[in-house]
Amino acid sequence: MMHESDKYWEIKPHTSLLDVKLKENYEYRDLLWLLVKRDFISFYKQTILGPVWFFIQPIFTVLIYSLIFGNVAGISTDGLPKPLFYLAGVVTWNYFSDCFIKTSSVFRDNAYIFGKVYFPRLIMPLSIVFSNLVKFGVQLLLFFGMMIFYALKGDYFELTWYVLLFPFLMLLMACLGLGLGMVVSALTTKYRDLAFLVTFGVPLLMYATTVVFPLSAAPERFVNLIKFNPMTPIIETFRKGFLGTGTFSWEMLGYTTLVTVIVLFFGVIIFNKVQKSFVDTV
Repeated sequence: MMHESDKYWEIKPHTSLLDVKLKENYEYRDLLWLLVKRDFISFYKQTILGPVWFFIQPIFTVLIYSLIFGNVAGISTDGLPKPLFYLAGVVTWNYFSDCFIKTSSVFRDNAYIFGKVYFPRLIMPLSIVFSNLVKFGVQLLLFFGMMIFYALKGDYFELTWYVLLFPFLMLLMACLGLGLGMVVSALTTKYRDLAFLVTFGVPLLMYATTVVFPLSAAPERFVNLIKFNPMTPIIETFRKGFLGTGTFSWEMLGYTTLVTVIVLFFGVIIFNKVQKSFVDTV
């Protein structure tokens, strides 16, 4: 005779919230590169200039910053040529913000795929981080070209040993943008307003970093607030390494590293939790 409790079976996933399935993600590496290629091709497929926009966007941004913040407002650039100073901030900020903004809409933008076929969901935000590396690399070449131009003109700046931290800075930017993006993406499955907040909030957040001014020129009462932005030490260290100016301290970089680890940790937890049921809410 069957007991009442024997009539039903309940199947539950046994995966931990911290289980990112690294081996499984590696096995789907071909899909990762296909998604990277898709992002690159689809974005510029119907444009006339194509990847040339990678150059045009930072050039026009730097020209506007040089005019408004450099000439009109007269904000210091620590003795560096204005375009070179601003481009260093723009290139680093663009990579972080692109990773953050595009990752923040992963669930919403790819619900039609997630609902039809299985693959490790983490592949999707990872593909965004890697595809943005193409744009970052192109803009970095523009930055190096401008360094050569001003060096030939005789303007003074210097490479310092802090440039060796550049790979670590790239990792911090990618992980910080990825972590924040996964948190927001998970939350937007229920709270759509967050998508609008990120769209106009992230560009405004740039002015709370040292993209358009050096930390040494920040008003005293706002210095601690600007340091509180984890992107500030990254930008300052980048300028210190490639241009020889900027405010660097191991404490500031350590703070950014700690914040990045915490954000990525909670991003993975929330992302793993939401991915199991998000199709019902998106």
